[in-house]
Amino acid sequence: MRLISRSTLRDYWENHRDAEVPLEAWINVVKGSEWQKPADIKAAFSSASFVGDRVVFNIGGNNYRLVVAVAFDVGIVYVKFVGTHAEYDKISRGVR
Repeated sequence: MRLISRSTLRDYWENHRDAEVPLEAWINVVKGSEWQKPADIKAAFSSASFVGDRVVFNIGGNNYRLVVAVAFDVGIVYVKFVGTHAEYDKISRGVR
């Protein structure tokens, strides 16, 4: 998969150093994947949740949330949000 907005993740872990290793691990899995359908994501990340047209991942022992949009037809993952659970809760009713 091609990842769009990796810089968003890098910017985040520069301010949340404990997020760097788990986010890098997530990036490595995504870049080595060829997801064709939601079940492929669940096979790689069993705790992933599907909310509307977005996928929510628990990162770093459930310390952070990562929200992405996936365009299966072109093999692209778009980073939409990364933050703590508290930050996610503020946007979760209207995840975009």
